[in-house]
Amino acid sequence: MANESRPCPCDIGDRFDYGGRGQEVEVGHIKAYVCKPSASTDKAVIVIHDIFGWQLPNTRYIADMLTTNGYIAICPDFFVGQEAWKPSNDWASFDDWVKTRDAGKIDKEVDVVLKYLKDQCGAKKIGVIGFCWGGAAVQHLMLKNPHLKTGVSLYGVIRRFEDKHSLLHPTFFIFGEKDDIIPLEQVTLLEQKLKQNCKVDYKVKIYPGQTHGFVHRKREDINPQDKPFIEEGRQDMINWLNKYI
Repeated sequence: MANESRPCPCDIGDRFDYGGRGQEVEVGHIKAYVCKPSASTDKAVIVIHDIFGWQLPNTRYIADMLTTNGYIAICPDFFVGQEAWKPSNDWASFDDWVKTRDAGKIDKEVDVVLKYLKDQCGAKKIGVIGFCWGGAAVQHLMLKNPHLKTGVSLYGVIRRFEDKHSLLHPTFFIFGEKDDIIPLEQVTLLEQKLKQNCKVDYKVKIYPGQTHGFVHRKREDINPQDKPFIEEGRQDMINWLNKYI
């Protein structure tokens, strides 16, 4: 593997062998994965993928989990047809790759998705969650989009928006204690800045012993000691969404 000396930190653990229970649709100029609960609802969650893109089985598994909890879930292709990152890619090329995929420049796509959820799915109360790259995108949206109710940023890369903390909506930040990408001092600084500047409800939680991607990347059975924290992170995410949507 080209990046063997420094494997991509998002790719820790096995991927789910999971096909998904939703369907792929065209939403304006982008493709999206959509899953709907059996009972009618006006609550929806936009799921923002990580660097591995909108088709990653792990991410679709989380979208389907949201649906089993009563939400319409949609995971759009926020790379808009550009290739997702592959584990076989050379990690040395990552910075150039990500420059063309800015987590702070997804507003056009979000507007299209919001219109689809409202017009085609009857959604009135909409939240957003995101992982890694998508977690940074959640922070961006919580700073500026008035149409969302709440957000959950799961190990969002803090440095993308480290100087902006005046959130519009209640936001939950999930981090792993052993995350090589997001040092704990960055998390501490985020908490300090939120305390100084944030006027809405927020929460920052660090999960002991967990690495980058733990909530949606690892199989529950790969490390038995991690399973409680994976389940806790997922339940915390659901509880936060239930509280504010």
